[in-house]
Amino acid sequence: MTHPTGIPREHRPLLLDAYCCQGGAGMGYHRAGFKVTGVDKDAQPRYPLGFHQAEALNYIAKFGAGFDFIHGSPPCQHDTDCQRIQNNTHPDLIAPTRAALNATGRPWVMENVRGAAHKMHQPVMLCGAMFGLRTYRHRYFETGGGFTLPQPPHPAHTVPQAKMGRPIPDGWYGQFVGNFSGVGLARQVMEVPWMNRDGIRECIPPAYAHWIGAHALAHLAALTPAAAA
Repeated sequence: MTHPTGIPREHRPLLLDAYCCQGGAGMGYHRAGFKVTGVDKDAQPRYPLGFHQAEALNYIAKFGAGFDFIHGSPPCQHDTDCQRIQNNTHPDLIAPTRAALNATGRPWVMENVRGAAHKMHQPVMLCGAMFGLRTYRHRYFETGGGFTLPQPPHPAHTVPQAKMGRPIPDGWYGQFVGNFSGVGLARQVMEVPWMNRDGIRECIPPAYAHWIGAHALAHLAALTPAAAA
């Protein structure tokens, strides 16, 4: 599950993966060249990198300034269609997470689903089709702390997508959310072979964070005295 990055291990910048779940984002940043620490309020035995069990907002407040870059994925249930249909209530942590991230003074990214995009500040949208994945899985990324991302071109959705929770016909794309079927296929498509269903339905594909991580490394390199000299 690890990939060479060309960056010596001792020189890798430190990245905090807040609300990490099973590590889709964390693995992408690891592959880009970061030393990643995940934090989540729940135990995450499947998380493939360094991990602390703690409440994410408190951890960011106490330790976030000690990292070079922070990724936060506050729980999306407040803004997902399936939870809204079921009349389930969940906390809205977008604004509190933004405030905690800004208080660190570090560059950061905050990720969430389409239902939360209207509350995010000029988010960049990423889609699986941008990375050759057999799923669309739109996710939105707000940036801060002086860090920005370009909006990649969005390829047309030419492949049909199975409805949420339905079996996936051959040649179709799956959504892999909720109580979906086909965990084995989802692991292949999303490139997350270590995850179970619970992790897959909440994660971003590592390819998204790998792309963001490359931009983050370039941003951090531009801040170093050697780069400014």
